[in-house]
Amino acid sequence: FSVNSALNAFRYTRVKMSNTSKVMNTSKNGNVPIVVPEGYRPSDKEEFMNPVQVEYFRQKLLHWKNELLSDASETLNNLSEENLQKPDVTDRAQVESDTSIRLRTRDRERKLLSKIESALRRIEDGSYGYCEETDEPISLKRLEARPIASLSLDAQERHERNEKTHRDD
Repeated sequence: FSVNSALNAFRYTRVKMSNTSKVMNTSKNGNVPIVVPEGYRPSDKEEFMNPVQVEYFRQKLLHWKNELLSDASETLNNLSEENLQKPDVTDRAQVESDTSIRLRTRDRERKLLSKIESALRRIEDGSYGYCEETDEPISLKRLEARPIASLSLDAQERHERNEKTHRDD
């Protein structure tokens, strides 16, 4: 795991993610953009995955994606500017340790970006908010806490139990 390969992976991810199309959700007639009221929070009292809810989650995902891309860009700039050639062995070891931690964090965020992209595709194809295994609605509380969720809580727990069972074999 080298610094250069990590930097190239981040550059590729940043370019790949920044070239994705950003389609504004529109009403069913396709003309009027959907506006999410300021301070809006999805509620169980409204129709599940109505256009405002869908747009709310789309904006939430896009905001999260942009934050991650910004952080990755900042890390790239810091790594490019950082001098790894410290004269003191202890200083150099600390810099290398810090760099390794930042790169691992960015690698996890790169994987998270992929999940965000997947959730945005589900929004576009109309399957967002519904469990991939059962087609049941995923609770709004779960989506609020983890907007990239693709499984209902029950399905996720079953998946994790199965994973643990197979891992123990």
